[in-house]
Amino acid sequence: MRLYIKQKVFSLRAKFNITDQQGYERYHVEGELLSLTRKLHIYDAGGEEVALVHKKLISLLPQFVIEKNGRETARIKKRFTLFKPAYEVEGKGWTVQGDLWSHDYEITDSRGTVIADIHKVWMSWGDSFELDLDSREDEVDLLAVILAIDMVMDDQAAAANSASY
Repeated sequence: MRLYIKQKVFSLRAKFNITDQQGYERYHVEGELLSLTRKLHIYDAGGEEVALVHKKLISLLPQFVIEKNGRETARIKKRFTLFKPAYEVEGKGWTVQGDLWSHDYEITDSRGTVIADIHKVWMSWGDSFELDLDSREDEVDLLAVILAIDMVMDDQAAAANSASY
């Protein structure tokens, strides 16, 4: 199954639409404008919140928590590496690997089986990603992982831009 994640460009807070191959909206994501940490709320097509992704306030390397119904279901941790960024998803046994700088990576389960491929769509206005999933069972959690990684990459790009002035 394939999903498309498209960021809305002209918005004060992060907003994403997630559609399927037929163009039907499956989810929409909204960030909080005034918050100590970055938070993204994931809503299904009916407007019900299905997950909350938020950044841990104090941690050496970026960490994000996925909550469903107010309960933590997974934690996304950036691993310390010298050259290529890598992530682990605790609570799921997933690993994220590939070229994260180019937004071309995959998520594998504990057996090493690829459960999702993520590719950035380069010729688009705003951030757009194509997500190939093996099953719909972990769809929301996979979306949360991708959005958390996108937040880390955005934070790093903003830090690099502010340091260059």
